[in-house]
Amino acid sequence: MKQTVRDIDVAGKYVLVRVDFNVPLAHGKVADDARLRATLPTIEFLRKRKAKVILISHLGRPKGTVKESLRLTPVAAHLSELLELPVRTAPDCIGSAAASAAHALQPGDVLLLENVRFHPEEEQNDPDFARRLASLADIFVNDAFGAAHRAHASTQGITAYVPGVAGLLMEKEIATLSQLLQSPRKPFVAVIGGAKISTKIGVLTNLLQQVDVFVLGGGIANTLLKAQGIAVGESLVEDGLIPVAAEFIAQAEEANVTVLLPRDAVVGLVGAAATAGRVVEIDAIPVDTMIGDIGPATVKDVKAVLASAGTVLWNGPLGLFEEERFAGSTRAIAQTLADCSATTIVGGGETVAAVERYGAADGISHLSTGGGATLEFLEGKSLPGVAALQDA
Repeated sequence: MKQTVRDIDVAGKYVLVRVDFNVPLAHGKVADDARLRATLPTIEFLRKRKAKVILISHLGRPKGTVKESLRLTPVAAHLSELLELPVRTAPDCIGSAAASAAHALQPGDVLLLENVRFHPEEEQNDPDFARRLASLADIFVNDAFGAAHRAHASTQGITAYVPGVAGLLMEKEIATLSQLLQSPRKPFVAVIGGAKISTKIGVLTNLLQQVDVFVLGGGIANTLLKAQGIAVGESLVEDGLIPVAAEFIAQAEEANVTVLLPRDAVVGLVGAAATAGRVVEIDAIPVDTMIGDIGPATVKDVKAVLASAGTVLWNGPLGLFEEERFAGSTRAIAQTLADCSATTIVGGGETVAAVERYGAADGISHLSTGGGATLEFLEGKSLPGVAALQDA
């Protein structure tokens, strides 16, 4: 376990907090403030203990150059509303302007530095750049779980120059996901979707030790179905990974883990000739159609599995829910999870967005703020931004 903000004295200290404010903007305003709200407990914790709070984040992919559309000014304005106090800004994250803005802080004040990725040295994890960031602070707090799988200057490099601890959001993410890997309430059901088995095979394999039932959909299921000799028409398949898919099915059988694959599907024509979805049995996919979603009989199977679950992890939608004709299963699963008695953890940007779209977010036990970080953690990998923090 890592030290957290609870373990240190921050009164009167300059505390540099790495946050993940990589939020969508629309018309110069924050379009979705979930990531801002997720960090409020850490910011308020530090403010109440009279810290001088300096926030640092990336936004988008400016690739080491200043992009006016990716300035953090609108984020600071929205954060001011959430905190109900003025959040100061600086025109850069290093240099004299950043130092002046930091030194002007009084205990309880909050400053948001400019987009750290305006500097190429951030993603290069440049030691001198990390040292310049560290020079602003007495203590470093990493609360950006969504960026913890990156070995960047503001997530890892900085800890060579200033002691680093976890924020409250980081602490919660690590504790919740560790529980999944170590001692989940049983039965443990993992609902895994998304386009590519290549991005999820590490998670699938690592979770075999704990999971009782895998519910698989999306392109992942298509590849597994094809590995079992089922023709899937024009559906997305990773043909090069069919042997890997077959191996996973064999490993699951050996581990006595149930793999629930679609027994029916909603199919349609692709692209310009797109048609309304129609339901067919899984072994009767027309050659000129693609699978866009799992079918209603499969949804019924999934609901039955979820009804008796102790823990449910959901990562990746089971259909192309952006298209209404293929949104049925994602909507049904979101609403079922919101109402079920299991401990429910939802991770991945698209999946969290789906849960929010269908009004189910308040019923979920934990919405993970990590995309790639959540996957790498569940694969059993060490995250650079976590490993760099001080041990408890």
